[in-house]
Amino acid sequence: MQLRVGQGYDVHRLVPGRELWLGGILIPFEKGLLGHSDADVLIHAICDALLGAAGLRDIGFHFQDNAGEYKNIDSKILFKRTIDLLAEKQWEVVNIDATLLAERPKINPYIPQMQACLAELAQVDQEIISIKATTSEKMGFVGREEGMAAMAVALIGRK
Repeated sequence: MQLRVGQGYDVHRLVPGRELWLGGILIPFEKGLLGHSDADVLIHAICDALLGAAGLRDIGFHFQDNAGEYKNIDSKILFKRTIDLLAEKQWEVVNIDATLLAERPKINPYIPQMQACLAELAQVDQEIISIKATTSEKMGFVGREEGMAAMAVALIGRK
């Protein structure tokens, strides 16, 4: 099997008046992430990792943030389209390891739902999607609760 690895990183600003979507799941919180789409920072980092592994550039190349068709789009749709782009090139997901950086809210209770959501969209076993959450110990823009960041690594394979 031919294997490739990719990494992804994304950040979005926290603002009042927006829903907070992370890993395809609506999280109850007083703020949400600002972006052209629903700003699901976790899915965006994972998409970048997958696209990078396949040599297909990045999420901004495929889903431009100035295109009207992507305004307020559900990032689960972008994730599914990313999976479809990989499949067109005969790539399949071997595993995903992602980390969300956020001071609040507590993310750990939602991780199983996120894993299940993404696994269903990618048509893979939930166990190959690892999602972790950490804080930045009150330092930087994440620590000041100005935004959230996510990092992801993806391994893809082709038989």
